[in-house]
Amino acid sequence: MYICAVKKRVIVGLSGGVDSSVAAWLLKEQGYDVAGLFMQNWHDTAGLLQGECHAEDDVMFAEMTAKKTGIPFHFVDLSADYRQNVVDYMFSEYEKGRTPNPDVLCNREIKFQSFAAEARRLGGDWVATGHYCRRETVSINNTPVNRLLAGIDGNKDQSYFLCQLSQEQLSNALFPLGGYTKPEVRAMAHELGLPTAQRKDSQGICFIGKIHLPTFLQQKMDARRGKIIEITDRTVFPEIAGGLPPSDASTGMLALLASPYVYAPESGKVIGEHNGAHFYTVGQRKGMNIGGYAEPLFVIATDTVRNIIYTGEGHSHPGLNRKGLLIKPGEIHWIRRDMELGEGESHDFMVRIRYRQPLQKARLFRRKEGMFIIFDELQRGIAPGQFAAWYSNDEVIGSGVIDS
Repeated sequence: MYICAVKKRVIVGLSGGVDSSVAAWLLKEQGYDVAGLFMQNWHDTAGLLQGECHAEDDVMFAEMTAKKTGIPFHFVDLSADYRQNVVDYMFSEYEKGRTPNPDVLCNREIKFQSFAAEARRLGGDWVATGHYCRRETVSINNTPVNRLLAGIDGNKDQSYFLCQLSQEQLSNALFPLGGYTKPEVRAMAHELGLPTAQRKDSQGICFIGKIHLPTFLQQKMDARRGKIIEITDRTVFPEIAGGLPPSDASTGMLALLASPYVYAPESGKVIGEHNGAHFYTVGQRKGMNIGGYAEPLFVIATDTVRNIIYTGEGHSHPGLNRKGLLIKPGEIHWIRRDMELGEGESHDFMVRIRYRQPLQKARLFRRKEGMFIIFDELQRGIAPGQFAAWYSNDEVIGSGVIDS
């Protein structure tokens, strides 16, 4: 077992769950001076599904864990930062018809920004969380470089959620669970008698929980009746028939492959009504309440200006599957800045556009217009606002917000 040679102070984000509890115990065993810090980031209950409000229980279990492991316990209210940097961003993105990932923003703006600042105020040298990922520091050209690596548990790897962290944020981050599987963590919690050993994992939006999205969004966004239009034309859209485009592909070809499908009201037939196009996302199948089809209906496009949802029947509908996407220049983020592509360059990476999606082979093309990501195989449900993260083997190299 690794023992910390110089006793440094680590502030662990205790959430009241089993993962952060075991992380705190592991760090104490490794010789660190450990303290627990609970973040209160949300107070409202509007939109929460019944029985999903656990804030009071969370802080109670976090404090019980600190007492059990023999570490100091602290509390901080970061709800103002969370509302401004995460929730307001969510509302803004949904209003534009985009699909944000608040968990990625929560890590970048709250856990490793606002929380880290509070940890420093408490004298912390390091910030630790219960994420299933790994960090290592290597020397490249005599410069220390922090690598963000996937956790060894393929079913629990959470490196995608940290894809927007910077070198500076990673430099004082510790992830004690990265080398363990979830069953091993559960077993440790039971063996140690931690009060969180049998608690269920949290679900839903970071620090908010499971929500009924339309109800939650109606705090700031009005419901508006609009048309649901089915697109029955199954004409195959332009694409390269298998494989990746050449490294010197023209910008015009890349733009064509990365363009979202655009429909007009006259392109299909009206089959129902909805309560607001901004409540839906590409790839969604629930919430339209329309039956009578042999295969499920999916949202294939939304128009928040005209308040229209376009749908297609079945997983194989061509409007549901695309070859590529575009990330605008200002949204491209490199964790490994030494591997950044220059304009006109291209490189093969493995890419995912959502948590737990298996990594997909793709080629990245850096152009003046931004970063084009063209996949080897068609991808289902690419939606603007999502984060695309690219990997080399098990290392997160960079990420960006999908523009189209």
